[in-house]
Amino acid sequence: MLLRNLKVQYNNWAVLSLLFIAILLLPTLTIGVRFFKKPNENWYHIQEFLLAEYISNTLILIFFTGIFSVLIGVSLAWIVSVYEFPFKKFFKWGLILPLAIPPYIGAYTYNGMLNYTGIIQSTLRNSFGLKVDQKYFDIMTMQGTIFIFTMFLFPYVYIITKAFLENQSASLIENARLLGSNSFGVFFRVVLPLSRTAIIGGVSLVILEVLNDYGVVKYFGIQTFSTAIFQAWFGMGDLDSAIKLAGVLMTIVVLVLVFEKLVRGRQNFNYSTTKIRPIQPYILPKWQSWTLFGYAAAILSLGFIIPLAQLIYWLFMTYERIFSPDFIKLVWNSVSVAFISSSIIIIVSLVIANFSRLSQSTLARFISRVTVLGYSIPGTIIAIGVLTVFIALDKNLFGFYKMIGLEPTLLLSLSIAMLLFAYIIRFLAIGYNSIEAGFEKVGTSFTEASRMLGNTITSSFFKVDLKMIKGAVLGGFLLVFIDILKELPLTLLLQPFNFYTLATKAFQYANDEMIQEAALASLLIILVSSVSIIIFHRIFEKEAR
Repeated sequence: MLLRNLKVQYNNWAVLSLLFIAILLLPTLTIGVRFFKKPNENWYHIQEFLLAEYISNTLILIFFTGIFSVLIGVSLAWIVSVYEFPFKKFFKWGLILPLAIPPYIGAYTYNGMLNYTGIIQSTLRNSFGLKVDQKYFDIMTMQGTIFIFTMFLFPYVYIITKAFLENQSASLIENARLLGSNSFGVFFRVVLPLSRTAIIGGVSLVILEVLNDYGVVKYFGIQTFSTAIFQAWFGMGDLDSAIKLAGVLMTIVVLVLVFEKLVRGRQNFNYSTTKIRPIQPYILPKWQSWTLFGYAAAILSLGFIIPLAQLIYWLFMTYERIFSPDFIKLVWNSVSVAFISSSIIIIVSLVIANFSRLSQSTLARFISRVTVLGYSIPGTIIAIGVLTVFIALDKNLFGFYKMIGLEPTLLLSLSIAMLLFAYIIRFLAIGYNSIEAGFEKVGTSFTEASRMLGNTITSSFFKVDLKMIKGAVLGGFLLVFIDILKELPLTLLLQPFNFYTLATKAFQYANDEMIQEAALASLLIILVSSVSIIIFHRIFEKEAR
């Protein structure tokens, strides 16, 4: 009888997990099916005259952003892990802060500082009487776009590489030095090969963020797949061409993921002893340590301090006319959709993660891998798929709508439910990864002990497992909440009429050449993100100790 009950419990968790995955995969599968639909004249025009530009611009952005992010992220991770220099403890977590500023906010902030009426050119003209050539201050170029992406995304590489280096044994570096290698030799011959997996993991996140972006490329006028999908959808009213563009972009994403796996390879580096001594930071001559301080301070200033200071200055200029009941409603919209979506994501993640860890079957491994795919799919692709599914649902439910006396034919497609569903698909991987990591720490021994005492799998989950991973649940919820708060492409594409969030309102202000008015919404996003980053850093430092 007990075995039968346990089997039923497993089946219930499995059915729920499969149901969630099937629903979440539906939009992507819909795009795959409709991609092969017979093309129209708009698509032939795009294919002949525009597609090559979309592909080349996209590849240029991801290639150079990836290169510069690696150079900055790895070099900072190396100096923070290996050397002592002034204010090192601050920079260890401070260099993560550029992630708190979404790239689209960084883009219009830098443009506002560098344009003709910005603080830099105004100071040069009014205080020093200097006339400057505008081309030297034009950031709205391909080079400027790469700069923006690099300065606000390099922390992905920095975080993962730093975490890897801090767990390395000091003997590796010491042995290399005994064999005659200097600091550069140790870095290039020992550290880089060992860190390859971590570096590739970080840069792949950077590339996926670039592919997902719409705000920066739209504001700077760079034609990529994100802007092309918006133009096909809103400019031409052609959903079929937008789906084909989404299909091509998805192909690029798949190629990036395959390339990542190939570059990582199958090499593993393991210790042959359990006596691992962490790297002890080297004491440098005073001028060298201050040089490292200057480098870290310059990067942090460009990626966080300078744009933050400019936004605060704009805030004092515009606060009185922006802060109003309408702005309070804006904050409520952002918080409510982020809270609801994050809660649903955590519930779904708990179900799937619990089934995967207890089952250990091929089905469980498949479900867990599919779960984390959503974050690799750009928001514009998810938006296209979700809209297609909801329009089809509305058409099939039209008779039901008439029966209950409802007139709108696109009831679901014009509701907030579509936006929430898209958020869940896009950010499920973040919540799932956090909860999966929590389950890995506690293992299954406590669950098995609970079941031996007569509890079922479900009752053990609520009485034992859930209480033991409270930190992981809270951490996953906050991570998802912050990402939804910053999300732009999905919200722009799927938001109901007259529904704005902090992200979309800030972008609307900037797009309407009202950059100063965007400061309040932008600073709220940055504030919440920054506080979360500091909290997570302290939690991880405590766990490490």
